[in-house]
Amino acid sequence: MQFNKVTQKHIDELKAIFGDANVLFDEEKMDMYSRDEVSDKQWEHMPEVVVKAGSAQEISELCKWANVNMVPITPRGGGSGLAAGAVPFSGGVVLSTERMNKVHEIDTQNLFMVLEPGVTTGEVQALAKEQGLLYAGDPCSADSSFIGGNIATNAGGNRAVKYGTTSRHVYGLEVVTPAGDIVTLGGKNVKDVTGYDVVHLMVGSEGTLGIVTKIWLKLIPLPKYVADLLVPFEKMQDAINVVPKIMTAGVVPTCLEFMDSDSIKAAEMYLNKKLPHSDAGAYVIIEVDGSTEEQVQADYEAAGKMCMENGAMEVFVSDNLSSHERIWKARKCYAEALRMLSPVYCMEDIVVPVSEIPKALEGIAKIAAKHSCRIPSAGHAGDGNIHCTILREDRDEHTWHELKDAVLPEIYELTYSLGGNLSGEHGIGAKRAEAMDRHMTPEQKTVFTLVKKAFDPNGIMNPGKVLI
Repeated sequence: MQFNKVTQKHIDELKAIFGDANVLFDEEKMDMYSRDEVSDKQWEHMPEVVVKAGSAQEISELCKWANVNMVPITPRGGGSGLAAGAVPFSGGVVLSTERMNKVHEIDTQNLFMVLEPGVTTGEVQALAKEQGLLYAGDPCSADSSFIGGNIATNAGGNRAVKYGTTSRHVYGLEVVTPAGDIVTLGGKNVKDVTGYDVVHLMVGSEGTLGIVTKIWLKLIPLPKYVADLLVPFEKMQDAINVVPKIMTAGVVPTCLEFMDSDSIKAAEMYLNKKLPHSDAGAYVIIEVDGSTEEQVQADYEAAGKMCMENGAMEVFVSDNLSSHERIWKARKCYAEALRMLSPVYCMEDIVVPVSEIPKALEGIAKIAAKHSCRIPSAGHAGDGNIHCTILREDRDEHTWHELKDAVLPEIYELTYSLGGNLSGEHGIGAKRAEAMDRHMTPEQKTVFTLVKKAFDPNGIMNPGKVLI
């Protein structure tokens, strides 16, 4: 697709839509919009102009303008993505939703929150909790990610093993189509099979099919009792082997996470706090919740016993808020902690069937040994989602790119051989678009291309992402 460059005339027209203060074209001010949380400069690109939308109507006018002028739009939330999905590689306009941060309603009778895409996930969780409710989506980036970005990538997070990914909690969307139409899909009805399920087509579409401007999120009653287990294992294999056993034993954990030894040591260094058995080969972190203390206790005792029977060094049970936070800080700081080991790294997001996690991690270890590099791993073991991260360390630019070009195809081939896929929650973006293209069947590509063409015939919406 051939796009036009942004001109001064274009900037003046955008100011008429958004107001002078909400149109940025100075490189210093636009710099933060040139990247997301991917650490490699390869995945940075400066926008030609940034606009900060305040309403669906403004976005509608932008889309109509973009089609007339053949200028691409790159939607952007909090910039916490890990797939270069909000980076404007085709130039054009970066559309920021940071001003669209209103919570319109918390409906405690029907258990819904109606809000705009620029509200942070952490704020959603906090507002729900104030009402004795739970928004169960829980990505590790909750404090900085926008709920709109979670929807764009169908974010998963720690609680997905019990409560599902973002899509499970989205019942309605207001969307601006690439043509500029404002359409409401779904709403507060818990059951709705009236026509095509376009709501869930939009979830995970990474801003390539339209722009979400309002969301109907389902809430649930806040569990009364929660318990966390931190379980160190001497051997990584023992830790991972216990995961399928727990998942098939009748215990339904809220979270079931793992960290390898490199990840544990990095977290300890980052937090500057001694972690229990930080010399362990791996951690398994288990959370259970429920409406009765007896049930929660029975679940965590059963899980703990299973861990001990399968080689655990010890089982630590959180008995207060402080110990709960310490456990989860160690897991959630994974990305930040790795930066202390290597400021530049390549974090992957593979997902395999739960039963194949041991083979996946064994295979990743072999790949690391073959290429003489470090690939720390952590992730959501309960749903098969592994964040394996290739560290650049002290390699020069050329050697670093050679390493990635050699290692990534092997990780992807391993993943597909185990019945897995490229991304469990971070999305495809630009970072994985070529790899996805290589692994799609012709039939899959035809379907995806037809969907994209139907929604966005001029290809203006987030070009170069997902499909190439």
